[in-house]
Amino acid sequence: MKLSIVIVNYNVRTYLEQCLQSVAKALEGIEGEVFVVDNHSDDDSVETVKTQYPWVRLIENSENIGFARANNIAIRQSTGDYVLLLNPDTVVGEQTLREVLRFMEAHPKAGGAGVMMHNADGSLAPESRRALPTPWVSCLKMLGLTKRYYMSHLSWDKPGRIDVISGAFCFLRKKALDEIGLLDEDFFMYGEDIDLSYRLLKGGWENWYLPYPIVHYKGKSTQKSDYRYVHIFYKAMLIFFRKHYSHLSIFYAVPVKMAIYFRAAIALTDIIRKKLHL
Repeated sequence: MKLSIVIVNYNVRTYLEQCLQSVAKALEGIEGEVFVVDNHSDDDSVETVKTQYPWVRLIENSENIGFARANNIAIRQSTGDYVLLLNPDTVVGEQTLREVLRFMEAHPKAGGAGVMMHNADGSLAPESRRALPTPWVSCLKMLGLTKRYYMSHLSWDKPGRIDVISGAFCFLRKKALDEIGLLDEDFFMYGEDIDLSYRLLKGGWENWYLPYPIVHYKGKSTQKSDYRYVHIFYKAMLIFFRKHYSHLSIFYAVPVKMAIYFRAAIALTDIIRKKLHL
């Protein structure tokens, strides 16, 4: 088996169908398998997959176990030389999988790759190329200085080495996963792609941005205007910092943690203001 595709779904049936239809076209001529791991959706996602997409290997969870755990269940069952973690709110270009595979086969040190993501309005998504959120880079980003974090010096039209591969389309060499381990299940959602990318780099692998298109209807599988999102997102930031930068001096650690809590407080305040229509 050449490629295993893993899609974790939660209450986004319409987007999941679009995604699966695009994957079916993009997989033509490629020996592949597709997993959909459903995190206990209460829409008709499961029934739709069973009746309309019998070629999909469906895994039904009895509760929402989070993104990392759900992906890991399918990865352990996969048989491909490569694994693609794909969001259900994406549409994959017809040649994208073929071109990414060709690149990975020609670059044996490439542990993972991301692609050119377009937003729903056709604009380029800056998170297609990201740097590691070191304390310094994180502080710059929180201040609104994002050029370094989004690696703006790179060309959109050429392959380039990056630090962080987006979890929306995360193309991984199975051999690299076998060496560094699967997604860290301490992350319920958000941050697991950054952690995995960092571990690939620390393991001696390369992460690449490749100029092949997908559309990402960003955030359709999450509700970013509720308290739970803020809690999960900023908790993930703290988990990553504690895991990889806890050794730093208190002069670095305290400001970063304060900045994370400050940004979380701002986000919660904004949600409250919108709900109260202030």
